[in-house]
Amino acid sequence: MKFEILQQLNAERAARRPAIVVTDTATGAQRLVKAADIAADPLAAELGKQLRMGKSATIEADGGKLFLNVYAPTAKLVIVGAVHISQALAPLARSLGYDVTVVDPRTAFASPERFPDVPLIAEWPDVALPPLNIDHYTAFVALTHDPKIDDPALLHAFARDCFYIGALGSKKTHAKRLERLKQQGASDADLGRIHAPIGLAIGAVSPSEIAVSIMAEITAALRLPASSKAAAA
Repeated sequence: MKFEILQQLNAERAARRPAIVVTDTATGAQRLVKAADIAADPLAAELGKQLRMGKSATIEADGGKLFLNVYAPTAKLVIVGAVHISQALAPLARSLGYDVTVVDPRTAFASPERFPDVPLIAEWPDVALPPLNIDHYTAFVALTHDPKIDDPALLHAFARDCFYIGALGSKKTHAKRLERLKQQGASDADLGRIHAPIGLAIGAVSPSEIAVSIMAEITAALRLPASSKAAAA
């Protein structure tokens, strides 16, 4: 890899921005495609597909073979609420390769005994969330049922462009949540991004089943093309 491409790639990775190195397997010629440039690239469809999958691959184009080396940030999951669902969700997400953090100012809930080997922050969202550097490769779930905790957390998630935002609660509870958030300055576009009731509708009842439904919905948001997600909505 040429030094110039390596420098650019390292800069993108340091900023947690995905990039793909395209290599002509016959000539060795390489170029770097940044995530922001994929839509305008001649290989947009192939690049977009491999980036969603997070996997490198060899493709055929213009009679030759190209190797697409995908560099995507490790996805994060921020769970606001150290509740029973979170106890099942955190290890499940970690088994799928997510960097998981649990935030809850209630120290009776956010204890190492209840969340072994999971980073815990027993602070209010305004203190806990900014240092986490939440970004587009972050899934964000609010599970406390307490507006004093969930609402400011959701407002932070809106501002950081998380690829998935979900919140626990019934349709009635969510309607009240939307009213509160709108009064606090959230736009209709922001509110429309919340998956609520959270998780895919699989008839989940137990905390573990609900955790599975949440991770399934997060996976769909990360991996499916926009057209498929719109059709499923």
